[in-house]
Amino acid sequence: MAGPILTLLAVAGYGVLHSVLASRWAKRRARQTLGPAADRFYRLIYNLVGGATLLPVLAVVGLEPGELLYRLPLPWSAIALVGQALAALVIVLGLLQTDLRHFLGLRQMIRGDEGPPSSLVVTGLYRWVRHPLYSAGLVFLWLTPLMTTSMLAFNFGFTLYILIGSAFEERRLMEEFGQAYADYRRRVPRLIPRFGRWTVDG
Repeated sequence: MAGPILTLLAVAGYGVLHSVLASRWAKRRARQTLGPAADRFYRLIYNLVGGATLLPVLAVVGLEPGELLYRLPLPWSAIALVGQALAALVIVLGLLQTDLRHFLGLRQMIRGDEGPPSSLVVTGLYRWVRHPLYSAGLVFLWLTPLMTTSMLAFNFGFTLYILIGSAFEERRLMEEFGQAYADYRRRVPRLIPRFGRWTVDG
């Protein structure tokens, strides 16, 4: 059981670190320390730290995989891989639809946090769920054709992280867009699309 336990601890550490870095407190401290430069580089550094600190978590899963739970045979493994590819495509499309350069932190490098206010996107992928990137991420996680106990712990840990993260994101969006987001939330589900319906309970 060492692999799953280590994996859960690694995911928990990752989640705590990134929750702290994404907090207003951390951004405020960065401004106090770095001044205006913090607004320009914080998002980019946050993403770089996110990528770098994910590698040790993945290394734990790779080095301590635990017991094999299942390995999907053909054609189910191929179907699962196609599903993961489609989920990855949805993530890319969602980023392009909102603002990829802003997400990466490249736009902030040029103009800081100043500039036109962001607009609430409710079309395209956002017509079906409020957080399509999170939805696609969950699909990608759970469609893996090979599952070990450590991978299962990884998936559970990141599923919880996504659910908690989406809740915090909801709070931020409510503060930013107010009634417009409240109306949108009443119409569109958070993570699981309900195709064929536009007016749904959030």
